[in-house]
Amino acid sequence: MGIIARQSIKGTIATYIGVAVGFFTTFFVLTRLLTAEEIGLVRVLLDAATLFVGLAQLGTATSIIRFYPHFHSDKGDHGFFYWSLLVPLVGFVLFSALFLLCRTPVEHWFGEKSPLFVSYYYFVLPIAFFMLYEAVAETCANVRMRIVFPRAVREVGVRVGLLVCYLLYAYDVITMDGFVLALCLNYALAAVADFVYIAVATPLSLKPDMSFLRSHPDIVKQYILYTAFLIVSAVASVLAPTLSSFFVSAKMGLEYTGIFAIATYMAVMVSIPNRSLTSIAAPQLSAALQKNNLDEANALLQKVTTNAMLIGSIIFLAIWTNIDLIYALLPNGGTYAAARNAVFLLGLSQLCLASFTFSLSSLNYSRFYALSLLFSLVLTVSSILLNNSLIPAYGITGAALSNLLSYALYFALILLAVCCLQKAMPLCRQQLYILLLLVLSVAVNEIICRSLPDSFVLGVVRSGVVLLGFMLLSYLLRLSEDINALLRSFFVSRH
Repeated sequence: MGIIARQSIKGTIATYIGVAVGFFTTFFVLTRLLTAEEIGLVRVLLDAATLFVGLAQLGTATSIIRFYPHFHSDKGDHGFFYWSLLVPLVGFVLFSALFLLCRTPVEHWFGEKSPLFVSYYYFVLPIAFFMLYEAVAETCANVRMRIVFPRAVREVGVRVGLLVCYLLYAYDVITMDGFVLALCLNYALAAVADFVYIAVATPLSLKPDMSFLRSHPDIVKQYILYTAFLIVSAVASVLAPTLSSFFVSAKMGLEYTGIFAIATYMAVMVSIPNRSLTSIAAPQLSAALQKNNLDEANALLQKVTTNAMLIGSIIFLAIWTNIDLIYALLPNGGTYAAARNAVFLLGLSQLCLASFTFSLSSLNYSRFYALSLLFSLVLTVSSILLNNSLIPAYGITGAALSNLLSYALYFALILLAVCCLQKAMPLCRQQLYILLLLVLSVAVNEIICRSLPDSFVLGVVRSGVVLLGFMLLSYLLRLSEDINALLRSFFVSRH
């Protein structure tokens, strides 16, 4: 993949350093020093801010990638980044007014089970503002093929900052009010760091080029229509991933939200490698579709989907085969083990997300992008209905199941549209083999678990056998030429 592979590898390294920091924070700080209710408060505040960002950015993250090739030329970017900063600001102002009007219904919904969230409701706004411009800065860096530093800031810098906030609060250096203010400052520093980096590393102009816009009215019209579509689409697509957290908070309380948050953190590791791969490959896909080069687009779709599915499956297996050991080592693990089955379901949801998000990008960059709005509405409605019915019946496991079923339906519709309308083919035979091999590995793990006594040593051996078997068969079956080539080059260089 050339630059895609190099930037993805560097971005993934930065991401996994962040994962290591997050792992330490989650398993040795949060669960030891904070209560489940306090963890739940942080989770809901950040989820609410994430939802706000998804709406307020008015589709900027996607429109920057889609329209940057139209503005970019040897003469410069024609003030493209000026509009990239202005549009989200307008969105933030508009949705801030709506956010303030929603205080009463939010208090009614969360007041009984999660009053602590209601007390800190207004702090969502500053957190969201800095999250918003951190995201904008990262997308601007992505289209300039500068993914590593912004990724390091988000995955490492922010998490180190969060760790500092947790420790200061846990050891009574700051109060709860000071803790929430520290969260705001943490995201502010991240946004400033990204913008300083962009200003230094990539030449860009923040002066609007009105003459370019006047000479290209078709691009302006497309941008306005596309952005209007994304505004509506974001209401659905951004809301769905955070619904389970909100429903658990409202129906079960912040303590259960904290338990669900720890399970979610484990599961999210499955989709982490896909973030770097998709971020750097998305501009390449957009350019290929703009040139109507379907062969290049199909090759990129299949390669990214296959690599993301294979790597995600390995991580999923690593988590699930060691799930009991993880909870045994976790401080207060008995409390958080209530979400054991939820980890399995959430992990599968993240595997779907990792594997097929790039297909959604393909749909968004095509002339059929309006269909993603319909699919997002299906995702949101199904998520609301499933959460509302499954959480009262099955608790946290019901929340995870609703997450999985909603995503399965959502991505099935996306794949159908990409294949039938775009005449693109994200799926290939290797992906079927990956799924079959994953099912076989999970089955073998369960059989061994039931056959052998419960033992730390035997558990480690079982996990190692299952993982090595999966990876060896993946290599022998040549399920990913990119990963096989990377492994061969690694071993050759070592010898």
